[in-house]
Amino acid sequence: MPTSHPFLLYGATGYTGRLLARAAKERGLRPILGGRDEARLAALASELGLEYRVARLDAGLDEALRDVAAVLHVAGPFSKTFRPMVEACLRTATHYLDLSGEPLSIEGVFQHHMEARRRGVMLMPGVGFDVVPSDCLALHLSRRLRGARRLKLGISGLDQVSRGSFRTLADNAGLPSHIRRDGRIREIVSGSLQHEFDFGTGPRQGLVVSWGDVSAAYYSTGIPDIEVYWDSTPPLWMMVMANRWAGGLLATPLSRFMLEVHARVLPEGPTSAERARCQGVIVAEVEDAAGRRLRGRLRTPEVYGFSCTTGLAILERVLAGDLEIGAQTPARVYGPDFVLSLPGVFREEL
Repeated sequence: MPTSHPFLLYGATGYTGRLLARAAKERGLRPILGGRDEARLAALASELGLEYRVARLDAGLDEALRDVAAVLHVAGPFSKTFRPMVEACLRTATHYLDLSGEPLSIEGVFQHHMEARRRGVMLMPGVGFDVVPSDCLALHLSRRLRGARRLKLGISGLDQVSRGSFRTLADNAGLPSHIRRDGRIREIVSGSLQHEFDFGTGPRQGLVVSWGDVSAAYYSTGIPDIEVYWDSTPPLWMMVMANRWAGGLLATPLSRFMLEVHARVLPEGPTSAERARCQGVIVAEVEDAAGRRLRGRLRTPEVYGFSCTTGLAILERVLAGDLEIGAQTPARVYGPDFVLSLPGVFREEL
């Protein structure tokens, strides 16, 4: 199937969706823009010379997915949006990709593995910055240290967040963080675990967070104990500590309303100049039962632009027929060195 075959970009009018739409056109792709707001879709489609289709998640998805091979789903929070889109893709035999970084959402996609195999469909969540580079680094190290039982990942470069990303964080306010123990996802108090990582400027403290690799890395590597940490910048520290000590208050309807009000006045996302000053850094540490450890570090371009690069690179492979049916992870299908084929990526072992 030629890579020029149209695909549906659902959530096209959001911050990341618009970045993806423009990047796709620059790569010679012609996405069909999808979403629920016809006025915004029509304006973006007119600007880019693309087709658009209006569909809500509770109505019209099957019709929107007609005659497309794949959907790139970028409308979050994915905890609220992944299920209707996955179910529509299974009904219409459409391959499903998304940019989710939420472990429970990724886990939910994997619950449809057997049905996806019966339908001949690939479901691949996490094709953006989360989880492509971390997934590839984790699989690379796990193959170097056979029998690894523990994986710790540190993520840096998330200083700038879009309005949509803030809404996802707000949606999880007051909720516990997630880690994996003995192969099972478990809840822990936010901020209750810390670990040092060297992101390239010396040791820095990381705070445990819920991140997609808690789910995806398990399916890629089989490692039963997985924790993910963010570089503890001052804003993150304040947010995690507020969640830890006032979690119950943050989960009340009034607090969620106030967080939504705050989201509405935020800039829609970092400017191109702000993004140009940033980069993503991922550090992974694997350990086996004997205590032997191996560490690696991966550098990427800034996270929003890089999510466009990874998502569209995987989409092109899917449209060309390079895929495996069932629920899959990026590293498992495309290998640990896939990320090194993308511009601006550097990997080193520590």
